[in-house]
Amino acid sequence: MLFLSRNNVRELIFTNSNRRYELPYHVFSCSDLRKLTLGNCIFMPPLKFEGFLNLENLRLTNIDFRANSCGALVNLPRLRWLSLVKCRNVFNFNIKARNLCVLLVTACVDAMLLRLMDSPCLNVVYIYFWEPIEDCVQLEGMNLIKMLSILPELQLLCIDGHFLKVPKWLPVAINSLKYLRLLNCQLSDLDQLHGALCLLRNSPNLERLCMMDKNVKPQVMDYDVGPALDHLESLHCLDHTLNQLQTLEIRNIEGSRLQLLFIKLLLAHSPSLDKLIIRSSGTSDAHQRRDVAKDIMLFPRASPKAEMIYLNPEP
Repeated sequence: MLFLSRNNVRELIFTNSNRRYELPYHVFSCSDLRKLTLGNCIFMPPLKFEGFLNLENLRLTNIDFRANSCGALVNLPRLRWLSLVKCRNVFNFNIKARNLCVLLVTACVDAMLLRLMDSPCLNVVYIYFWEPIEDCVQLEGMNLIKMLSILPELQLLCIDGHFLKVPKWLPVAINSLKYLRLLNCQLSDLDQLHGALCLLRNSPNLERLCMMDKNVKPQVMDYDVGPALDHLESLHCLDHTLNQLQTLEIRNIEGSRLQLLFIKLLLAHSPSLDKLIIRSSGTSDAHQRRDVAKDIMLFPRASPKAEMIYLNPEP
């Protein structure tokens, strides 16, 4: 590491396969770094560390950001891509990245995103938890309302369905949002359903919506579907026209009543829709897929040009 710091290294990939390894201070002296990838390490910069001033791409996996007694701010003025996967104590990772464009956060429950959001150029945000989260108090630091209010350039938002439990309403429209992806969104959870509809109402320029209604993993939580069904069948459930929506993609569809009602609702409120892409669940058989396709084809559509593309399960 000392050798690298003295020889202008521009790209460093360091993955520790044993227990977490505390990065030596020499790593923080690599001032010419453009790309840094770290795995299974302890990230504790020295007290006088001013930041990676030339770093453009930072990928961190299974990193522990232990408390820094001085609360130093890590300056990353040229950073454009930041990825955090299965990291711990992310709230101690206090950064300033004014040029950040892409933020990926996976399986970091304690990530307080507001510390990462001093980034007016940020236009792609991906948040995914992997595992179901029963206690939404853990997500209070990841307040979707606050996050969206300070992202004026956000164009692509990809979030886990459990994150939809947080917002109940949005005070302002997300005018810049063009592409919304909802992963692991369980329509049977009324809170998640409300959150999804809330985002749709407040995204007037949304052009593409992709949903994965249910996680195929066995850890998926079960919900009473009654309240969600009642809400989808109620008048003015959406009460908003998705004028700009052109592509609607639903993945892992099983043909449940909830899924079909949700698709029916979107078709009725999307006058500019060009494509409806349906990918069936791997657990459904040929007869179930045919029945689902027949049901969807009978739904009224606000767009006379909407084309339905029905795909088999992914291998």
